[in-house]
Amino acid sequence: MTESFANSTLNPVLCQAAHGVDVPEDPWPGFARRERRHRRTRLIRAAVAAAVVAALVGVQANVVPLPGWVPGIAVAAAPTALLDAPPRGALAGDQAWLDTLRARISTDPRLSTDTPLGGWDPGGMWKAGDRDRIRLLYGSDQPGRRVALVAVPLRFGLLTKEALVWYVGPAGAGAQQMRYAGHSEDARDPVMTLMQAGPDGRGFAVVVGPAESTVMISGDPRYTPTGTLEYQDLARADGSGVGFAVLSPAPLRNEPVVRVSRGGQVLYQGGLGGGPYAGIDPTWPEMDVLLTAARRGALGTPLEDANLRNFVESALLDSRLPAARTTVRVRWSGSEHGQAAALLTVQPAGGGVIAYAMHGDDRTGWWTDLRLLLPAEGADQRPIGWRIRTDNGTRTPTGQVRVIAPPNAARVTVTVGGAPPATVALDASNAGTTRIPPDQPATLTAYSADGGVLGTTPLPPVEADMSGLPGDSPATRVNP
Repeated sequence: MTESFANSTLNPVLCQAAHGVDVPEDPWPGFARRERRHRRTRLIRAAVAAAVVAALVGVQANVVPLPGWVPGIAVAAAPTALLDAPPRGALAGDQAWLDTLRARISTDPRLSTDTPLGGWDPGGMWKAGDRDRIRLLYGSDQPGRRVALVAVPLRFGLLTKEALVWYVGPAGAGAQQMRYAGHSEDARDPVMTLMQAGPDGRGFAVVVGPAESTVMISGDPRYTPTGTLEYQDLARADGSGVGFAVLSPAPLRNEPVVRVSRGGQVLYQGGLGGGPYAGIDPTWPEMDVLLTAARRGALGTPLEDANLRNFVESALLDSRLPAARTTVRVRWSGSEHGQAAALLTVQPAGGGVIAYAMHGDDRTGWWTDLRLLLPAEGADQRPIGWRIRTDNGTRTPTGQVRVIAPPNAARVTVTVGGAPPATVALDASNAGTTRIPPDQPATLTAYSADGGVLGTTPLPPVEADMSGLPGDSPATRVNP
């Protein structure tokens, strides 16, 4: 009775409470829907990424053409000093000729079937870019030649660069007759040079520098008896930035030198490649005679024949002097850093004297420690000194100075700044060393046994750039 009453009383209450409880729905269907949506999104993104990658690969491989308006990533820049200059030469105003040349370059950058551009892949990795961006920097007719320097934009997919390209043809040549003659993609030098020499007697050299620069093309040097350097001028152009020289059909004795300057500043100086040159032949009879005479009166440890020949050949090549009619004397020979070392002088007939200090061997190579142009008068009575450099690869100048006295000197003094002269201790070979702070100038003076002055020579500053000839810079000459 009691149990029946309880059931009848609690059931409605429990049912009502149960209906009031919030039971969550099954989460699986919602999870499944969201997962399907995420999966579709990931698949779409992967497909888009794959398509983009494929397109980029195609563009970079030059399979998929890239619109000209799409910017590229520059990997190299041509010399801006030339690119920023206005077109120069008579061909600058010949628009029809230039348009034809542009069309040829844009379709076939080699400009011939048998002479591909040296640095450009003949298979077509780099393609000529927008035809309208091909620009003439210089173009003119010279004796027997038509010469053009053209800036050509190149593209390899998203990568871009600009090359400066020489084209050459006969005088008055149409664009179809022009042929590739050389190119550069180096942005460091603001000068472009071209030299062609051959047995046909129509050799020439052309140099294009920045606008308003002075270009000089020089032949054989002349070391004057007063200790100065002069050049044989093959061509000079003041203010135009372009120099042209007609070369002799005979082989050149030496490589011509190009010098480009503006406002007293040298922008470029270097050899003009293209040969052929007579050069130095170590087998010539003149070399054997020269080497035999070079040993006479030498002080110090005698050099081995191979070392002497290497030193002399290096000096002749550096000074651009022939073995014939040139006198070489070994002033001193010994060792430096455990290698053969020597001080020798080179003098062309009737010219000044160039002092060379060298050391080295076949194992480690050969080093030039000093190049100094001296007046011919009294050259053999001068003390000569040079700073010893470190032997750790950096060749940093030290405070240690090697001094070589003339043969008849009783003593040598060194004067540093305003300090009183100090005597340099000499050995039996008339060689000695002294210490001079690297940033201090000094003067060496040699005295005879009776106390008279034999000669005085300043200690030259260390030559940082040996690209020029002895006497080209204040560091390589005694006279201003």
